[in-house]
Amino acid sequence: MSGKFLDKAYDLDGSEKTQAHYDAWAATYDAEIAENGYATPGRCAAALWEQLPSPDAPILDFGCGTGLSGLALRLAGYRVIDGTDPSPEMLDGARGKDVYRKLSLLDLDDPAPVPAHSYRAIAAIGVIGTGAAPANTLDLLMKALGQGDILVFSYNDHALADPQYVGRLNQWLDCGAARLLSQSYGPHLPGKDLNSNVYVIEKA
Repeated sequence: MSGKFLDKAYDLDGSEKTQAHYDAWAATYDAEIAENGYATPGRCAAALWEQLPSPDAPILDFGCGTGLSGLALRLAGYRVIDGTDPSPEMLDGARGKDVYRKLSLLDLDDPAPVPAHSYRAIAAIGVIGTGAAPANTLDLLMKALGQGDILVFSYNDHALADPQYVGRLNQWLDCGAARLLSQSYGPHLPGKDLNSNVYVIEKA
């Protein structure tokens, strides 16, 4: 099973191909990811809790997939978690985790799919990067947050090697529109020898 879908995930081009890939992967996603020691959800959830130790803060799990990130957020201590994802099949997996208050289908053509000022924090765990969500997804999420609200997200080694991803983050930080609360480099998918940076930023 290892590599059946995962090895192809970083070469996807375009939202339609990406969605089709994840729809097909949904049934075996958790098992394949577990084989490779997926560590980023737990790291992101812990990093967010360190900055926002508030069980009842409403959290959006953006690109929630089968709910592994939502499960990590729940284990960290959060109780009010909504999830959204463009793959109906992935959302079916997320429902089975029983950690979400609400799950919704993400419309990739909607320029503002996240209701403004609705969440104390947004998590985009393993979402923004090559073969997945484009760099400007960071703008979309930050614009949905209010002043003082928090975004936790990750860039894996593939994204870190592409200057547009860190460049987009630096645009927010350099102009003072956001403040970096924490940054940590560590394991992402150890089975694939992949690491990731976990960032927590606050909207100024």
